[in-house]
Amino acid sequence: MSQPIRVVFVCLGNICRSPLGEGIFRHLVEEAGFAHQFVIDSAGTSAYHAGEAPDPGSIRVARNKGIDITAQRSRQFKRDELDRWEYIVAMDPANRRNILRLVDNDPEPLRGKLWLMRNFEHEEDGSGHDEGVPDPWGGGPRGFEDVYAIVERSCVNLLKSIRQARGL
Repeated sequence: MSQPIRVVFVCLGNICRSPLGEGIFRHLVEEAGFAHQFVIDSAGTSAYHAGEAPDPGSIRVARNKGIDITAQRSRQFKRDELDRWEYIVAMDPANRRNILRLVDNDPEPLRGKLWLMRNFEHEEDGSGHDEGVPDPWGGGPRGFEDVYAIVERSCVNLLKSIRQARGL
């Protein structure tokens, strides 16, 4: 068997957006029958919430869609794992910049592997929106619903892109 496809979703605290990315993408991969071909994770560029469960709003919106993210725990994304991931999916430009700082702001080592989540919102090839997924933290239930919809659309196209690139 070939090496697994490694995908990590990254936001600031790893309690709202990136846990939804991990949960939604894992669900889509499992539904497509490819779970054994992927390693999927999430992290934050900060350690503010290290060890904490996802925000109750993220847990609720995911549960309402049949996805359980309660076992996830926040962790910080570190420089030594940059080579581990084939797809590093940042939830917004600020976190993309934080990831680039890990390589002294030289985008070359991350070319073709560092993406914004919304790059895939409407286009399978990643040429979509170059903007961030809004942070729903503290914004009430509607914010989490909106974020879920954006992340789900983006994850569907990310999986299509990977499947096309890998011939799955």
